[in-house]
Amino acid sequence: MSQWKLAEGLDAETAECFGDLDRVFALEGDWITGDPLSEVLRVEQRGVRYYVKRYWGAGKGLRRWFGRPRVKAEWQNLRHFAKWGIPTAPVVGWGQERRAGAFQRGALITRELAGTVDLAELARQGDPRLDDPRWVDRVSRQLARATRCMHRHGFAHNDLKWRNLLVDEAGNLFLIDCPTGTFWWGPFLHYRIVKDLACLDKVAKYHLSRSQRLRFYLHYRDSARLRGSDKRQVRQILKFFEGRE
Repeated sequence: MSQWKLAEGLDAETAECFGDLDRVFALEGDWITGDPLSEVLRVEQRGVRYYVKRYWGAGKGLRRWFGRPRVKAEWQNLRHFAKWGIPTAPVVGWGQERRAGAFQRGALITRELAGTVDLAELARQGDPRLDDPRWVDRVSRQLARATRCMHRHGFAHNDLKWRNLLVDEAGNLFLIDCPTGTFWWGPFLHYRIVKDLACLDKVAKYHLSRSQRLRFYLHYRDSARLRGSDKRQVRQILKFFEGRE
């Protein structure tokens, strides 16, 4: 059984190019990255670039037969972001194919966010924007709002790293690449929240000041000062990766 959908508003030529899984898996383009389960290509259609993520594995262990395949989780999560008002890459095509109940292949197509670069790349380059307090504050506030929104919905990204945060030339922030994010509850949600925040701070501690990191946390908590529960959580965040770096 094959399921494939396209977003509304595509021109006829693009819709034909991305018309079904057979055509999507036959596409050729610039190879960006890959792993044992998937690969990402960049293709251009009518002057617009798209990222095509093709999966031939559902995930580890029993995920091939049970639960959400990674590709389905990824397209659903990006659509959650859009629904919650979190800026992300527009999803233009998504679907999967199963045979006898087992996952065979799937794909996700997103439109390129033109003029963006990920925060990890800015850090590697020593980009001067990271030394501009006003720019850092603008991006930090956006990231705090987006992270708070996810967590208030009971959702954790689970890979909230600087490489998955894009910024454009105007300093607008976008969240991308979320195949392992999902909803949690109770102590499981608390643990995942700490992990999300620790992933962000893992790089931030080398490129931002202590006061900038604290202001991010206060924006995230939507609070003017730290309370007792905040201090406990901050300690958990700082200790999360101890001995694992």
